[in-house]
Amino acid sequence: MHGVRGVCCLAIVAALGLAACGAPPSAAGGRVPVVAGINAWGDIASQIGGDRVQVTSLLSDPGADPHVHDATAREAATLSRARLVIKNGLGYDSFVDDMLDSTTGHDRRVLTVANVLDEHGSANPHLWYDVPSIPRVARAIADALIAIDPAGRATYEANLDRFNRSLVPLRAAIAGIKERDAGAPIAYTERVPGYLVAAAGLTLASPPEFAEAIEEGDEPSARATHAMDELITGRKVRALLYNTQATSSSTAHVRDLARAKGIPVVAMSEMPPRGATYQEWQIHQVQDLAVALEQAA
Repeated sequence: MHGVRGVCCLAIVAALGLAACGAPPSAAGGRVPVVAGINAWGDIASQIGGDRVQVTSLLSDPGADPHVHDATAREAATLSRARLVIKNGLGYDSFVDDMLDSTTGHDRRVLTVANVLDEHGSANPHLWYDVPSIPRVARAIADALIAIDPAGRATYEANLDRFNRSLVPLRAAIAGIKERDAGAPIAYTERVPGYLVAAAGLTLASPPEFAEAIEEGDEPSARATHAMDELITGRKVRALLYNTQATSSSTAHVRDLARAKGIPVVAMSEMPPRGATYQEWQIHQVQDLAVALEQAA
């Protein structure tokens, strides 16, 4: 269910058409205008770009369900002024594609993270949870900014190096889980943390059909619900990873059942909370996961 429900096409096309009439725009102070579909990529772009960029993330509310985002004319106008657009791909932020298709625009670069990571088709779209691959994305963002703003190369390279070094504690925390808890069975309500689960060497025990239904905005089948309930009531998993941004009566039921059975519930959101960097957000979640696995050991 990723993408747009009912985009206001006429308003968006009008906004894009007006913005496209002038010369290639720049942000205030001569900074490079960057638009990201989601704030995980926007934050990384901000860290790499520093004072030379002005980044706008179209999805940034940690309390909202990103699956049902409706693009607005204001967002379309902002995107039309961007020199760099960073989209996730894999259908997650398809509203960005809708806006890009509505204008020829100026000299604008579009970076699709899924293409950088060579992920296609039905791959898990929550690519920002693929921590081992984040340096590849960061390198691609830096290269795009250098191509747009060659004078800033030294700044972008230095910031890229700083960003990659800042990932060391996060990668170490994931490696620590893999060393201590490799193979530990877990369940999740949606495949948001799927890449993290794989990197940490954990075993997904929950039925894929349950997560797939939630991701599509549907209620899981009776069969999938029964299988998930059996895992929880039988205490066959050591933790439940719970997506706090795409919830339903089915996910709330599983969460409450896990708590009643003494299985730790680990909150996993689709976007960083306001004021937190990508690294701070991810390491906090990884640490919570490590504690939960230790409690249930």
